[in-house]
Amino acid sequence: MCGRFSLTTSPQEVQELFGLEEIEDFPPRYNIAPTQPILIIAGDRRRAEGDNRTDRRALLARWGFLPGWVKDPADFPLLINARSETAAEKASFRAAMRHRRVLIAASGFYEWHRPPKGSKGKSIPYWIRPKQGGIVAFGGLMETYMSADGAEIDTAAVLTTAASQMIAQVHDRMPVVIRPQDFSRWLDCLNQEPRHVSDLMAPAPDDYFEAIRVSDLVNKVANSGSEVQKPATGDIAPPEPAKPVRQAKAPPPASDQLKLF
Repeated sequence: MCGRFSLTTSPQEVQELFGLEEIEDFPPRYNIAPTQPILIIAGDRRRAEGDNRTDRRALLARWGFLPGWVKDPADFPLLINARSETAAEKASFRAAMRHRRVLIAASGFYEWHRPPKGSKGKSIPYWIRPKQGGIVAFGGLMETYMSADGAEIDTAAVLTTAASQMIAQVHDRMPVVIRPQDFSRWLDCLNQEPRHVSDLMAPAPDDYFEAIRVSDLVNKVANSGSEVQKPATGDIAPPEPAKPVRQAKAPPPASDQLKLF
């Protein structure tokens, strides 16, 4: 799964990588948490016939997906991840998988290696980033939710897949990574159905990421500075491969979570 990530690169680098015409300025964010705004890239900007400008746009979305048919967000679980293997069939994600695939800009993500049940050990946080640095694009889904009073809010979820061999030492799931050469195919929801892009939702190569053990500072959302990515000190045995665990049901969002901006 993906429960925290970061985006610490400059707006200009994001603009260049994703081929955007414009992007608003934003500060580095080291500890992005569920229900917070995240930067997503959609390929649904309408252009007049003959206009060869990009159809991509950057926008902010609430990290916590809300299907359009939800009546009361307070009674709906917080969907921050979507399993890529089943997203095309699940009622919550089916329409978005077909019509609203997006890219989520990140510098990396955090994952926790959980100790065996019954042990007295504590979870160990890791900062997982591309070995070559730079920006990684997660595959994502978005939905514009309209509340009963007519207010609209863009929401999003990160698609996940089985972990690569390296990531599996920490956790059994990881975000779907979309490479730059596949951006156009992934975002082309007009011509590319979910079955046409299923090959893009495979685990990233084993040599793509590196995992760095960090301190418990990242556990608290209030800790939002670069210190959360500082390598932890002290010796610790390398983690054993994580065993598959059943994802716990997230708490329902508070009634004011739609008031993001």
